[in-house]
Amino acid sequence: MQLISLSVVDLGLASVAVFALAATLLAMRLELAGTLVIAALRTAIQLALVGLILEAVFAQRSLVWVSLMALVMLLLAGREASARQRRRFTGGYGFLAGTAAMFLSSFVTTVATLVIVIRVQPWYTPQYAIPLLGMLLGNTMTGIALALDRLTGEVWRDTAVIETRLALGATATQAVASIRRDAMRAGLVPMLNAMAAAGIISLPGMMTGQILAGSAPWEAVKYQILIMFLIAAGTGFGTLLAVTLGTRRLFDNRDRLRLDRLRAPR
Repeated sequence: MQLISLSVVDLGLASVAVFALAATLLAMRLELAGTLVIAALRTAIQLALVGLILEAVFAQRSLVWVSLMALVMLLLAGREASARQRRRFTGGYGFLAGTAAMFLSSFVTTVATLVIVIRVQPWYTPQYAIPLLGMLLGNTMTGIALALDRLTGEVWRDTAVIETRLALGATATQAVASIRRDAMRAGLVPMLNAMAAAGIISLPGMMTGQILAGSAPWEAVKYQILIMFLIAAGTGFGTLLAVTLGTRRLFDNRDRLRLDRLRAPR
């Protein structure tokens, strides 16, 4: 199957639906029309810039450029994960914890997949490495953001309960065990829902993109299964590590609750 190339005019026609929605929102006075238009413009500009950068990186096929782009992606994902917290850790700890968790989960998973499963030569071939890392980082970032937000929110709300447990002799880990479970569940639910719906309710984006680009459906399915499994592992381990690091930050070495390490919600 031959790839059908899209022109700027084609993309402009597709944007008509977005502007029609913005006009509808404006007429209904929902105060979301401006936000929608700005989001659409940001999407188009950001993706266009990424497309130009990827073309340059793909042409170079250099480990240095691939590593530099991967580092930028990681730092931006860490920033986004920390920015979504209603109650942020002081001292930039949320950024550090989220970035470390994503590095140890997404990067390790990506490299292992490229070397062991896909076996592409060289392993840092940008055509495979960058899209794979991007999908893992995006999903892991969402899981970590949701988990840390639930963790800090429930600790802030249930301070009296936690202090009572500590006074009765519980360790810090025991005092927040149920909160940690809730935080992990919150971080994993989107990924679990996506896995449960894949192929029955929805066709995942990567699989759809490959089919539209001309790949055989069965090949697209195999790659999508691989991606879903990798996302599950990366999100799960990343969320677990982030929740563990966040919990440790909320207590000192004497198992005392340290809410002063959290900023009050704005």
